[in-house]
Amino acid sequence: MTEQEARQRLQELREELTTYNYQYHVLDNPTVSDAEYDEKMKELKAIEAEFPAMITPDSPSQRVGAEPLEQFEKVTHRVPMLSLSNAFNEGDLRDFDRRVREGLGTDDVTYVCELKIDGLAISLRYEDGLFVQGATRGDGTTGEDITNNLKTIRSIPLSIKDHSAIEVRGEAYMPQKAFVSLNEAREKKEEEPFANPRNAAAGSLRQLDPRIAAERQLDIFLYAVGEWESGELETHSDRLTYLKELGYKTNPEWRKCHGIDEVLQYVERWVEKRAALSYDIDGIVIKVDNLEAQEELGFTAKSPRWAIAYKFPAEEAVTKLIDIELSIGRTGVITPTAILEPVKVAGTTVQRASLHNEDLIQEKDIRIGDTVVIKKAGDIIPEVVRVVMDMRTEEQEPFAMPERCPSCADELVRLEDEVALRCINPNCPAQLQEGLIHFVSRLAMNIDGLGEKVVEQLFQAEYIHTIADLYRLERDELLKLERMGEKSVDNLLKAIEQSKENSLERLLFGLGIRYVGSKAAKTLAEHFETIDRLQEASFDELVAVDEIGDKMADSIVQYFEDEKVRHLIAELKELGLNLAYTGPKRSEAQADDSVFAGKTVVLTGKLSIYTRQEAKQHIEALGGKVTGSVSKKTDLLIAGEDAGSKLEKAEKLEVEVWDEAKLQTVLEGEA
Repeated sequence: MTEQEARQRLQELREELTTYNYQYHVLDNPTVSDAEYDEKMKELKAIEAEFPAMITPDSPSQRVGAEPLEQFEKVTHRVPMLSLSNAFNEGDLRDFDRRVREGLGTDDVTYVCELKIDGLAISLRYEDGLFVQGATRGDGTTGEDITNNLKTIRSIPLSIKDHSAIEVRGEAYMPQKAFVSLNEAREKKEEEPFANPRNAAAGSLRQLDPRIAAERQLDIFLYAVGEWESGELETHSDRLTYLKELGYKTNPEWRKCHGIDEVLQYVERWVEKRAALSYDIDGIVIKVDNLEAQEELGFTAKSPRWAIAYKFPAEEAVTKLIDIELSIGRTGVITPTAILEPVKVAGTTVQRASLHNEDLIQEKDIRIGDTVVIKKAGDIIPEVVRVVMDMRTEEQEPFAMPERCPSCADELVRLEDEVALRCINPNCPAQLQEGLIHFVSRLAMNIDGLGEKVVEQLFQAEYIHTIADLYRLERDELLKLERMGEKSVDNLLKAIEQSKENSLERLLFGLGIRYVGSKAAKTLAEHFETIDRLQEASFDELVAVDEIGDKMADSIVQYFEDEKVRHLIAELKELGLNLAYTGPKRSEAQADDSVFAGKTVVLTGKLSIYTRQEAKQHIEALGGKVTGSVSKKTDLLIAGEDAGSKLEKAEKLEVEVWDEAKLQTVLEGEA
């Protein structure tokens, strides 16, 4: 076969196999036999083996075959993947609808309702029509690159006809039939079965060997767009239709609902019908359909105001409470946990359930040995609802909280206005260990390989006592520990070293300062820029910062007055940790004086000098607000090449329009 003949035949085979794959895995309508498909795939691979230079990234042969990875690389989402706030009943949904209508100033709102797939949220990025990167949601800002594993999902197209940069989002899941087969195979090998299809899907996509993911028969539904250079559609329902036209698999059960009453009818129908599906769902997602209205409603710190997730009613089960175990959190709070006879609830085997605090145990008269009702809804930790009093005998034992800490034996206290008992010994081993677990966690320093069990192992081996000790770990010491091979130790030390470069807000959150969550940590880091400036800040300087209240400010001042804390900061500085904010920032004076200050800006068309995200960051750093839709509130439109309906709308509304060259001139002048 000549090169020209090979190139022509490869093109024919790829088009045929891609079509067959789409018909089978997306449309669920196969048009050829498995034998014919396999024969054409065999021919494709044979020609590519003879002419390897002709292999393309979107060839059907590239779905499996990548070498196992040593670890997943981090991916920063250009548009954050925010989670949704939850609704649990009709009242919650009507409250959501009321807030939407008040926010938009109209009673005429159209929603889109979609099934909430119980799987793993992922993003897929395409450039020039080719699938180039896939990532997990992670903490919403940073995920993991699982491109090779996602390529094994045959309903994900490796190429699309839209050649603009586009990132689509969806839920990877394991169909119930594949889940049953997987667990049967694991049981034959005497391996632990997965608790539910969601855990199985997540575990499969986080395998370092793509060949394992390929065996797991995963599937996907796409339902959203993140970054999209040429996105000119006006409604979410239009986007869903367009995604389907591009060859993506979308869930066919979505519906447009006019008003909240139609939404409630949709929800009620699927509460009854969910068991008939071939995949698991754990609720319904409700979104405002109009994209301009979404922009107008905006976001809270954690979730969009224009969408909500209705969670199906909690499932309950009856079991026996064997014991009550106490745990000590990083702030010293003593939390009781019920140890249960294993019971299946909401698709998961449950052996532990929350008892919250001593008052709740007394209020519900919960005793060791009682038969109890537990409930679990979605991701919510199971909790003990009530005791089955008819099953109580004289054998049950009342439970009393101890007077001293189970870890350090110091006296427990109950602070004013608090329900919880607390150990206030700063050297309590349990608190120190929990503090280390928090420090390395995903929203804090995000150190790969330092999960809870590894931290516990290092702490018990007395390799680490403080945060600074993490940065003094030595290779030879680590190799002495169980389940610590050379590769895992090298990867762990590399991840610890990389964490030194994290921006200040991650360190601040990781330090565990009382009342300082991840959002407040970011606010503080942006404002004070360095930890030196922050630790010298007065109470008045702190409360002058937006969103920093009296209680938090007082906690921060007290924290940095502690000599042990100051010594720790000095240690971290010596060990080479970055103690400054490294995110985009301009001074308030610059932002106030900027041409963008207080203006609402829309970007449209293809930009060639900046990426859309770069342009957005520059404008926001100078006091502007970038939105996705043109409205009466829009002050400025930046129009790149092939600007479409947004440009037309801006001209009708007499909105000021710039080209990218003018944007560049202004930004360079502001620099």
